[in-house]
Amino acid sequence: MQTQSLWEHTLTFFPQFLATLRERVAPDATIAVVGASDGKFVLPLATAGYRVVAIERDTLAVHGGKVRLPGDSDVHAMGLIDRLKLEKLHARVRVIEEDFLVGEPLDVQCEAVWTSCSWHYSANHHRPLSEFVDRMQRLVRPGGVFGAEFMMPVEKHHHSVEHYTSPERLHRHFLSDWDVLLTLSTNEFTERPHIGRPHDHTHRMGLLLATRTFTLTDRF
Repeated sequence: MQTQSLWEHTLTFFPQFLATLRERVAPDATIAVVGASDGKFVLPLATAGYRVVAIERDTLAVHGGKVRLPGDSDVHAMGLIDRLKLEKLHARVRVIEEDFLVGEPLDVQCEAVWTSCSWHYSANHHRPLSEFVDRMQRLVRPGGVFGAEFMMPVEKHHHSVEHYTSPERLHRHFLSDWDVLLTLSTNEFTERPHIGRPHDHTHRMGLLLATRTFTLTDRF
């Protein structure tokens, strides 16, 4: 790609999600990305041939602007919309510029949904994690795929914040019409400085992939 996300070098389980899409959904399926940011996952999905619904509340991430990088250097960052135009992918992506947790759940149906660590944004900490998971699940058609990577507790105070969770604790949200396909977790690792975190810092991450099961009503 000609452009690069500001988050290009952060660790991700996205390749596992992409492999699951190739196995389970049509090549031109619609994929929702919750917390699309500047397109780290949106652009690869569109390049792979999928139609994408990109949901993002941050004006800077969508439209670009000045950001401060580690080392106190200010640069103009390209936003999602300009990256899509430059890569000639804008026709494959619908951008929804609003807060995913505000108002009625989105009236969008997709073959898959993905989010990357968006549960940990401070703006979301006053909303129950179950609400976030439920709204994501509502987007997925029967037979479709739910994918989320998330931070796991590292520091003492993380254990009192439900948004720092684990694959085991997330299982309770996938008991009725869902089958969990894959869970993974890392050991603690050191992340390089990035926007908002000017120094090396420690993370631990988890992944959960699930599929929404068909009911008799869905089949007939």
